[in-house]
Amino acid sequence: MRPVAIAVTGGIGAGKSEALKAFARRGIPTQSADQVVHDLIANDAEVRDALEERFGTTDRARIAEVVFGDRDALAWLEALLHPRVRDVQQRWFESLDAPVAVTEIPLLYETGGDARFDAVVVITAPAEVRAGRTDRLARSERLIPDEEKAKRADFVYVNDGSLDELDAFVGQVLAQIGQ
Repeated sequence: MRPVAIAVTGGIGAGKSEALKAFARRGIPTQSADQVVHDLIANDAEVRDALEERFGTTDRARIAEVVFGDRDALAWLEALLHPRVRDVQQRWFESLDAPVAVTEIPLLYETGGDARFDAVVVITAPAEVRAGRTDRLARSERLIPDEEKAKRADFVYVNDGSLDELDAFVGQVLAQIGQ
């Protein structure tokens, strides 16, 4: 039987990865969509060949430089990767013998992926906190604002405190879903 599937999402620098680690510390199987993408680029021959043909490289940093300034290139890249990421995630969830599993998906709402999950956790943080965590706070009109994500979510956490507070929030989420 498939586990209760939880997605963690939120903006850059909000603390999604730390939330994922908090679930893992409680023994919950976790997966990161970003890591799945990294694995596909490193190991999937079809993906690598397509990237080489389109961009002349499989170097993620060089590809990022191109796609974040070119909407058509970004759309092409997402069309290449997103279906494969969904397939990997689905196989992963189906392979688990656990009551709950959590995956981190930065563009969950933007890709309509929320329908595939039993619960969604949005991690957000004030802009000044996020700015201190990353230098990649690029604003994009294609990203759904945190406020809208929070309205759609089953659980929301403003991540401006300690890791212990984040761990406590994760414990509350698991308690509310019966785990």
